[in-house]
Amino acid sequence: MTWCRFSSGMPGSGNRMEFDLIEAIRARVDVARSDVALGIGDDAALLDVPANRQLVACTDTLVAGVHFPAGTAPGDIGWKALAVNLSDLAAMGAEPAWALLALTLPDADAVFVEGFATGFAELARAHGVALVGGDTTQGPLAISVTAFGWVPRDCALTRSGARVGDAVFTTGALGDAAGALKMLMGGGSAPAALSARLHRPEPRVAAGLALRGSASACIDVSDGLLADLAHVCVASKVGAEIEADALPVSPALAASFDAPTCRDLALSGGDDYELCFTAPAAREAEIVEKIAHAGCRATRIGRIVAGSGVRVLDANANEMEIAHAGWGHFSR
Repeated sequence: MTWCRFSSGMPGSGNRMEFDLIEAIRARVDVARSDVALGIGDDAALLDVPANRQLVACTDTLVAGVHFPAGTAPGDIGWKALAVNLSDLAAMGAEPAWALLALTLPDADAVFVEGFATGFAELARAHGVALVGGDTTQGPLAISVTAFGWVPRDCALTRSGARVGDAVFTTGALGDAAGALKMLMGGGSAPAALSARLHRPEPRVAAGLALRGSASACIDVSDGLLADLAHVCVASKVGAEIEADALPVSPALAASFDAPTCRDLALSGGDDYELCFTAPAAREAEIVEKIAHAGCRATRIGRIVAGSGVRVLDANANEMEIAHAGWGHFSR
C-alpha cells in the first residue's frame, strides 16, 4: 500500500517518529485487495478499476470541536472519519474499495494514532476498504479522508432524478446523533443507543446498493433531513412535502425528549448518515422489502410535488413553521 509521500512538518520530530506513526497506521489498517497494484510505500497508489465500472470519489474533513466534541475517543474519531465518506458512496449506490487519509495532529501522539487507526480499521475491514495512501502534518486536529468506489456504468444514484409524484423515503431512524450531541453539550450523558449513533454511525452501504435501479434520487442525511432533501429538490427542479407524523424516531430518542423536540431533531439535527431517497410511489412495497434485506428499514415520509423547496405538514396537512433547517458550516 502507498503512503503518498508522508511529510509531517513536525519541528524536531525526525523521520523516525514520522515513520513510526505511518507504521502504526499501516499495521492496523491492513485490508488486502487484489485491485491494489501498488499501495502504501511509494509516491502514489496504482489501482485497477474493473471493466465497465465508473469510479466514484468523495472526500470529507472532520475538525476537532466542529465535527466531534472534545474528549471523543480516538477510535470513534477514526471510525467516523471513514464512515462519513462511506455514507457518501452509499448515497451514490457505489461499492466501496479504497481510501486515502490525511491526518493533521497537534503533536506526534502515538497513543492517539494507534487508537484512531484501530477504529478506522474496524469499519474498513467491515466494508473491505483498503487504505492506499495519505499524509500527515502538524496543526490543529483535523482528519480528511478521500474514499473511492465504483458502480456499473450509468447506474449511479444522483440527486437529480426525483420526479413529481415520487414518494420520499428515509432509511433507519432520524435525530439520534443530534439528540446525543444535545445531551453532551448540555453537560449530561446520552444513552448508549444514541451515543453510538453519534460516534459510530453505520453507513448504509448495503441499502445504497439495493436502491440501484429502484430509487430515482438519493442523498445521505449529514446536514439534516430538511437541508439535504432541499439539495435533491434543487437538483431535480421539484418541491417536496414531508409528513411530520411519519418521521421515523427511535425508542431511545422518544424516551429522551418530548415529541416536538424529537420532531425537530429528526428534521434538522443532522449527523445521522441515513439515506433519504425518492422512488415511484407504486414501488413502495418492493423498496421496503429490498431495504429490509439490506439490514435496515425504509419509511415513506412524504412526496415530491411541483414547485420548489421542502414543506413540513402536520396531521391536518397544514404547513408547519420550522425554525432551523439544518447544519451550515458558515452559518454560525
